[in-house]
Amino acid sequence: MATYAIGDIQGCHTPFARLLDRIGFDPAADRLWIAGDLVNRGPDSDKVLRAVRALGDAAVTVLGNHDLYLLMAARGVARRGRDDTLDCVLEAPDRDELLDWLAGRRMIHAEGGHVLVHAGLVPQWTVEQALALGGEVEAALRGPRVKAFLKHLFGDKPARWNDTLEGWDRLRFIVNAMTRMRFCTPRGRLALDGKGPPSRAPSGSVPWFRVPDAAWRTHTVVCGHWSALGFHREPGLIALDSGCVWGGVLTAVRLEDGAVFQEPGEAR
Repeated sequence: MATYAIGDIQGCHTPFARLLDRIGFDPAADRLWIAGDLVNRGPDSDKVLRAVRALGDAAVTVLGNHDLYLLMAARGVARRGRDDTLDCVLEAPDRDELLDWLAGRRMIHAEGGHVLVHAGLVPQWTVEQALALGGEVEAALRGPRVKAFLKHLFGDKPARWNDTLEGWDRLRFIVNAMTRMRFCTPRGRLALDGKGPPSRAPSGSVPWFRVPDAAWRTHTVVCGHWSALGFHREPGLIALDSGCVWGGVLTAVRLEDGAVFQEPGEAR
């Protein structure tokens, strides 16, 4: 059995299918970890959702910011962008089944020495704490007030974690850290306006994975989200967003031995 971690697919079904063929993925024996952002920007978000859903327990998927945006759009609480490509899901005959399945995905998953999350973890969080906090968001996504939760999800504040945060502010911070963060200060204040490569960190901030002595460093974080960073490995980190939807490649790493597999992305 092998476990393959794969980066942001973002509606690129053809490269995804080819990558599974390249690695010889066997859902009866292997497992696939997907670092979120199954949908949007690429042409076939509906096909990606169906394909991953069909893998059943062989696939572990965490939610990314584009996945949450789809759930917000489906509930009518998102400001739709002109360049989103979600109509193929929102107008699909199996729309409700796909959306219900997506809303049931995890925010974070840990197993062995690895933890899977879309964007990252703030330095104050241990992996155990992050799992519990992710569970709070998952409960909100599956609870009776899901529309209210999604309506209050958009926004950059609060910018710093505090254990006493409550309500929408608490949930919004957890989501922002786990699905949107690239940079933060050494004390864990999010710098969500930073979207370029690590060399262009906002003043006073660093890439979130470069904060020394972070509490999560008991594990290696497997993540996506940061196409300007690209495929990148360093102690404690496997970053997998290699810009498939922007004409880059779709990347998979076999966690047991670190072998790398890549497939050309969508031509743009």
